Amino acid sequence: MILQTHVEIPAPSWRILPTDRMAFVGSCFADNIGQRFANDHFQTVVNPYGVMYNPVSVMHTVAGQPYPCEGDAQPIDCDVAVVSLGTNHVYVELSSGKIVDNCRKRPQREFKEQTLDVAACVQALRQCVEHLRRHNAAVRIVFTVSPIRYRKYGYHGSQLSKSTLLLAIDHLMVEDASDRLYYFPSYEIVNDELRDYRFYQPDMLHPSEQTVDYLYERFREACFSETAKQMVAEWRPIREALAHKPFHPDSSDYRQFLAETLRKKEAFERKYLGDKG
Repeated sequence: MILQTHVEIPAPSWRILPTDRMAFVGSCFADNIGQRFANDHFQTVVNPYGVMYNPVSVMHTVAGQPYPCEGDAQPIDCDVAVVSLGTNHVYVELSSGKIVDNCRKRPQREFKEQTLDVAACVQALRQCVEHLRRHNAAVRIVFTVSPIRYRKYGYHGSQLSKSTLLLAIDHLMVEDASDRLYYFPSYEIVNDELRDYRFYQPDMLHPSEQTVDYLYERFREACFSETAKQMVAEWRPIREALAHKPFHPDSSDYRQFLAETLRKKEAFERKYLGDKG
């Protein structure tokens, strides 16, 4: 008897390596997954200009052109980019006609809300790919759609928004026909496999920590090289040791424990994070 649907995840033709520079851009789901990569000692950049939900704002981040921008901004240069899209809704600044990435708590009357159609989303994602390839022609790009529903749009409106994003990603991947573009089904896993409110936070909208851990586990299974999997397995006990809070931090036993842990960390980094060549 089968009591749960299981989302099959086709593996990409490539695998993530320990030395890959990772970038996570997009919704707060990108923050959550990106933090898990950082915890596992990958070279990681996560939403350098803040959380971005729509394809145009994601493109602005990738290009290093957030609007409005305070201070210096740099384009993203990475080996693997994970792009998590949340919505096709955007806010347009009335005075300039530009899509803003952060309203900076300005009055709502200065903006109007619009929705991007499939063609507009495809165009923004196409530019996103072009910007990433400008810095690294061999970059691998993972697209995913955040499983978080937007109650403020109404649940039907939220579904229409997610559907627009899914159609845009699919259109781009068919158009590009590159084995370096990949779709990871986080939206489908949460909605078709984890169909139970025990997998959500108390607001019944955001995935729980356990759910994000599960999505990260499925991502590792599909996309990590064997060496990357081994790296994570070896790093976690070192990370736990470094996070240990001793009762007697000045004791000789703890100083010896810490020195040994730091030696293990240095040996680990030499083994996995040396020069790529």
